Amino acid sequence: MRRVHVVGAGLAGLAAALDLADAGVEVHLHEASPKAGGRCRSYFDEVLGRRVDNGSHLILTANSAVLSHAERIGAADRLRPLSEAAFPFVDLDTGRRWTIRLPRSPLGALGSASRPPGAGASEILRGAVGLLTAGPRATVAGAVRDRGPLWRGFWEPLCLAVLNTPPERASASLLRAALIRSIGRGAAAARPVLAPEGLGAALVDPALARLLQKGSAIRFRRPLEAVETDGTRATVLRIAGERVPLGPGDGVVLALPPQALAALLPGLVLPKPGHAILNAHFRLPAGAAEGAPPILGLLGGAAQWLFLRDDVVSVTISAAEAGPAWSLGRKEALARLWDETARALGLQEPPLAARLLRERWATFDQSPAGAARRAAGRTALRNLVLAGDHVATGLPATLEGAVLSGRRAAQILLG
Repeated sequence: MRRVHVVGAGLAGLAAALDLADAGVEVHLHEASPKAGGRCRSYFDEVLGRRVDNGSHLILTANSAVLSHAERIGAADRLRPLSEAAFPFVDLDTGRRWTIRLPRSPLGALGSASRPPGAGASEILRGAVGLLTAGPRATVAGAVRDRGPLWRGFWEPLCLAVLNTPPERASASLLRAALIRSIGRGAAAARPVLAPEGLGAALVDPALARLLQKGSAIRFRRPLEAVETDGTRATVLRIAGERVPLGPGDGVVLALPPQALAALLPGLVLPKPGHAILNAHFRLPAGAAEGAPPILGLLGGAAQWLFLRDDVVSVTISAAEAGPAWSLGRKEALARLWDETARALGLQEPPLAARLLRERWATFDQSPAGAARRAAGRTALRNLVLAGDHVATGLPATLEGAVLSGRRAAQILLG
């Protein structure tokens, strides 16, 4: 390949473009929106008066693809691993608080520090065995049968956070793959990694700068409208009204979501859109949440996770359509989520500003049926490959899967 058009400047497209540029390929990066990053971008919010991430993503020390991506673009110092694999929780129904501390080795998970109050070691063992032995058609709820304290305090919130899917529909195989790479390797692989300046500053902006240094062409507001083929290879891209012919040495990486690919490549089997995610951001008075943990899990309310960065606390609700906040109006939803946030963090003063964001189809369908429909990176067109967290990497729809898919797409084109 002498020239490659990468369509989509999310994390997958950026990862592919970087590998291709490093190999000496002429890269043309096209993005339909005004900004790069996809679901991993940061922006300045006029209401909050702060730069925030469009969605909260949890990076772990196990996410080697993400960490190496940050390192090669010179942004490793913009990610900060926590010193301990510890996840604090609060139950809004009872007010009880605890911290799940992951052990050095998987066997240590049977200890009391690695489970919520009231959960026994036998529950952990039965759940782990059920998940490890589950077949490709099994759901998380079908693989993990106990419905005791461990279900409510660990399995259910973990499934929603990782797969953005209720356990009754979520693929056991996808959750297993994520856990084997993180918790299954012990505490060293399961420490949270923070991005103090935001995900855009750590993973997106430096990648764009590096591509420009390599001489790559980056153009925004360039939606891909059609792909013309001769049956064996892509021959023309129609981008923003422009016809872009593809010569014998030209390749294409489509780093687009499934719903966009379905319109461009009608014969491709793809997973359907999955569930929505609701995010709320609250700007706090100075020093209001001093001493609060950067990540806090919530039980007994609409909110599921709180992420605290400086004076902004971000609330995340996965599979949000099934929750009580989704059907509420903006003011009512913010009021409810602020009430839960204030109780969880012990806050007295109201927020200085608030923002509510609803992201429909935030991930692909991560049920067993949806996972079975994931496409490979290689396609029937020899010069066109796919990238994105929906591609069959074996991992769920995560930042790690997105980066991995982009790098694999580049490897296919490079032979």
